[in-house]
Amino acid sequence: QIFLKKDKEKPVRAFHPWIFSGAIDLVDDTCQPGNLVSIYAYDKSFLGIGYFNPKSQISVRMLTFQEEKIDSEFFKRRFKQSQEFRSSYLSQDTNCYRLIHAEGDFLPGLIVDRYDSFLVLQIQTLGMEHLKPLILEALQDSIPEIQGIYERSDSNARKLEGLEKSSKLLSGQEPPEFTRVTECGHIFLVDIQKGQKTGFFLDQRENRVLVGSIAHGKRVLNCFAYSGGFSIYAAKVGAKSVVSVDISKEAIELCRQNFKKNDLSLESNQFVVRDVFDYLREDETQYDLVILDPPAFCKTKDQVAQASRGYKDINLQAIKRIVPGGLLFTSSCSSYIDPSLFQKIIFGAAKDAKREVQILTKTSHPFDHPINVYHPEGEYLKGLLCRVL
Repeated sequence: QIFLKKDKEKPVRAFHPWIFSGAIDLVDDTCQPGNLVSIYAYDKSFLGIGYFNPKSQISVRMLTFQEEKIDSEFFKRRFKQSQEFRSSYLSQDTNCYRLIHAEGDFLPGLIVDRYDSFLVLQIQTLGMEHLKPLILEALQDSIPEIQGIYERSDSNARKLEGLEKSSKLLSGQEPPEFTRVTECGHIFLVDIQKGQKTGFFLDQRENRVLVGSIAHGKRVLNCFAYSGGFSIYAAKVGAKSVVSVDISKEAIELCRQNFKKNDLSLESNQFVVRDVFDYLREDETQYDLVILDPPAFCKTKDQVAQASRGYKDINLQAIKRIVPGGLLFTSSCSSYIDPSLFQKIIFGAAKDAKREVQILTKTSHPFDHPINVYHPEGEYLKGLLCRVL
């Protein structure tokens, strides 16, 4: 049991899933790090159940605001609910998506991605690590057609929870070197075991669809291309040419393979292994559409200023490469760079480039990466489609 200080229960009553250490008044002597805990207000009224880690500034993460048992049946209900929701909205030609999105699906610290017949599990917190056996049992029971479950708990966030990184097979069949998936009818090879994130940037699906709707006949530059997600969508709709740039040789080779899988020409498109910042500064080619999907430049609050300069520089150089009337799709996955700040960064880049810029569309999370309305901190992805004059 954990009891909160007087008047510190208000965020919990408002269904916020985090309880910070400063709100806690009393912790049961038997409570150990990673334990499930019942949370009570100062007046001893019940608030909910979560898991506890005194090593983290976020001492408790809430799993439920009701009196219910946290067992495999609890997780099974949550997984079935999420699977049914995704299945009802996904197109038949898409078999890769996020099944569980941590706080967005009311399961803090847990991410589950589906790649056809494989699941990839990412556990970010000590409490969820302790609940892993229940999670595995529930996944196997609620989605029986799955061939294997692989763990990619290799984010730096685990260090803050006192956990080591872990990447291994948890159950079933080992995934192949490359798992073949389809997204909106496009074919991609995904490296589940060693690829970035859990193998693919699933959260950019709707933005790839957006790029596919505007790329016909255009000269396209895809920066931070990784395995060519945006590039494939552009080439499939008849882009005049697509240049894919990434610093990783392995990523660009996978991009090539994905072009082949989609019966797209390797000769009429370019695949460049290069640092994007250097490429944009030195390349003098003009493009009709430039895509910027960089990694998170900002992982903590104290990196915001430095990250803002990085985002401004990359967008400034991109704007300079765009023909008058051309388009820029730019995004940021840094949660500490909020949408308002990101727009100000683009304003600064446009001003320094001495170009007039119109915002045509603002984008955010796809539906399989939901944002818990009581947890605005979960909003991280923001994008802008701009016209550069």
